[in-house]
Order: sequence, then C-alpha cells, then structure tokens
Amino acid sequence: MTSTPDTTSPKRYPCPQCGTLTAWQDNPYKPFCSKRCKLLDLGAWADEQYSLPTESDPFSDEL
Repeated sequence: MTSTPDTTSPKRYPCPQCGTLTAWQDNPYKPFCSKRCKLLDLGAWADEQYSLPTESDPFSDEL
C-alpha cells in the first residue's frame, strides 16, 4: 500500500531572516515569518549590508 502526500497542510519554507519554517499561504509577511523579520531585513538593506563584490572601484582614475 502506498502513502499519498498530505495536500491539506500548506508548504512551509524557512524564513530568510531567522530560518523558522513558515507557511506562505495566507502569510502577509512572506517570505518572512513575521513583521519583525521583514523589518530587520529591510533595515539591513537600507544600511547597505547587502552588496555584490566588485573587481574594481567604479570611481577609479584609470578612465
């Protein structure tokens, strides 16, 4: 006898801020688990903590 997948419970994903498993369905803060995690992430973004490394300074004198 094979088991059938549970389709009644919503899929849960880890919150990108704290890692708590969070249901996305009917979650006003998705992909975050709470308003707090959403605001912490926004603060980190506004503080320019998220950046991509560059190979050279865009304002170098080598133009």
